[in-house]
Amino acid sequence: MSNEGEKARVSGEVSRPEPTLPTVNPAAEKSEPPKPTFHPAVYVSVWIALSSSVILFNKHILDYAQFRFPIILTTWHLAFATFMTQVLARTTNLLDGRKTVKMTGRVYLRAIVPIGLFFSLSLICGNVTYLYLSVAFIQMLKATTPVAVLIATWAMGMAPVNLKVLFNVAIIVVGVVIASFGEIKFVFIGFLFQIGGIVFEATRLVMVQRLLSSAEFKMDPLVSLYYFAPVCAVMNGVTALFVEVPSLTMGHIYNVGVWTLLANAVVAFLLNVSVVFLIGKTSSLVMTLCGVLKDILLVAASMMIWQTPVTGLQFFGYSIALIGLVYYKLGGDKIKEYAGQANRSWAEYGANHPAQRKSIIIGAVVLIFFLLIGSMAPSYAPESVDKVKGMLGGATVGNA
Repeated sequence: MSNEGEKARVSGEVSRPEPTLPTVNPAAEKSEPPKPTFHPAVYVSVWIALSSSVILFNKHILDYAQFRFPIILTTWHLAFATFMTQVLARTTNLLDGRKTVKMTGRVYLRAIVPIGLFFSLSLICGNVTYLYLSVAFIQMLKATTPVAVLIATWAMGMAPVNLKVLFNVAIIVVGVVIASFGEIKFVFIGFLFQIGGIVFEATRLVMVQRLLSSAEFKMDPLVSLYYFAPVCAVMNGVTALFVEVPSLTMGHIYNVGVWTLLANAVVAFLLNVSVVFLIGKTSSLVMTLCGVLKDILLVAASMMIWQTPVTGLQFFGYSIALIGLVYYKLGGDKIKEYAGQANRSWAEYGANHPAQRKSIIIGAVVLIFFLLIGSMAPSYAPESVDKVKGMLGGATVGNA
């Protein structure tokens, strides 16, 4: 009996859980605190600033600084990008994505080189255009890029022809045609170069889409630049060697400034870096709207910096093109959904911050007013415009 009682007592002691003090999970102690990240608005602002700066910078160098060597400038950008991507590949993890790309010599020759050719042609045509057209008009023409991409997609058999989609993008074309009729300083050769650049860029994008349709060739913009920049630099360099180098002198370089050319290449490369972060931190909706906002800001900047004349007909046509662009990118249902969300957020913001909302509205109205007045300044106050140009030390003198 005593043995049975002892067993029962021991069994009872074992089955009864003993209270334990709370402990800290060792894994939790070793986990690193979350790394601080910037608000998406920071990435958006940086991308818009860099993208706009590259366009305005190129226009200044090629036209106003009289460095009329667009192929050489493009070659310089690509050579600098080649050097920087090689440095980043060896010193940072920004280009680690290239390790997952199954790149062989055959793939490079059959895919990368042809795409690089169209990339070079689009860059050359785009830079040559700055010699003839204003930044404002160039941005208006670039609104037709989605139309060219769609047509190239159908021509290469990447998607079936859809007449409904064609009707939607026709709105963009109509808007750009109206804006073209309103352009005061229309130069046909510049118009042809810009259209050529758009066609080459659309073809390149569709070829890249076909290449990236396989998971083994997924590349972010910076990895793409890592592969495309060297071949493009060689192609452009060979072309420049026969077309522009014989006319180039050190006087042309010194007139622009070595540091100016270096800064131009740095800004162009940083734009490619910012695209990587923008894609990773935002959505396709944000990128579409940011692109539209950037184009509008560039048109306004061209008007203010170089007094580019923009007519009411151009404003009307460009507005139609932008509306068509947003509708094509998002679709009617998505626009209604996002518009409803925006209205609710704006109403909620107004209820919580009435004074700030009123200040934003007043500021927007004042900005639009001054933009309109500024666009008319060259016509009603030419003396004042010339005086401002003189105060800026001739930096804005040109024939935009």
